[in-house]
Amino acid sequence: MHESLFFRSDGLRLHGTLHLPDVKKPPLVIGVHGMLSNSESPKQKALAERCERMGIAYFRFDHRGCGKSEGEFARVTNFKGRLNDLSAAIEMLSKRLDTGSVMGLFGSSLGGAVVLSLAGSIDIRAIVTLAAPVRFSSIKVPVSYKTDPALCGIKEEQMDFDISDKLPLVHNVLVCHGDADTVVPYENALQIYEAAGEPKKLLCLSGSDHPVSKTENQRNFMENTLEWFKMIGGQ
Repeated sequence: MHESLFFRSDGLRLHGTLHLPDVKKPPLVIGVHGMLSNSESPKQKALAERCERMGIAYFRFDHRGCGKSEGEFARVTNFKGRLNDLSAAIEMLSKRLDTGSVMGLFGSSLGGAVVLSLAGSIDIRAIVTLAAPVRFSSIKVPVSYKTDPALCGIKEEQMDFDISDKLPLVHNVLVCHGDADTVVPYENALQIYEAAGEPKKLLCLSGSDHPVSKTENQRNFMENTLEWFKMIGGQ
């Protein structure tokens, strides 16, 4: 079952979709998309459907200024705002009676940094990141992105972040990253893995670019992610 949900973050109305399996109080995974993406990304939808089949609820939502959520992208997009959006989603879902209290997080690209920044301060049983940067300065923005109208109005200080001090607080994390990623270099994955606490696992997607374009790498990522999320109670 899919349910369209709305919630508020810093006064903005945000939208998300909850995938609910036919299981009493299932564990829940919240998916956090990348900077220029939204909750309709193929990876998010595929992961949501696979989790649902495993008996795990999945919530994918649009950050402020993205997808069906309120806000002008260039004006409202900043790292602190994205942290607030995730916190608001967690608070909203924690009040539901049809999902359990056991929670996991998935974050893609910038979403991975958001997840890692918040995860150490709350009870998260399983975390998966894909191509997550540790700091804003480590992101190599492609020339084509720099001319994107959505990005032109964003000032560098809006997105400046460094989560390296948060990493030792993170546990139960699967770090996925392509070693041919030219947007967020693979060295970010090594730093995250080395700093995080046990249990942890590093998955190197051989020859993979930032969007994980190759079918073989997509399959490898999905299989390992679903296996990791089994620790929160899936079948």
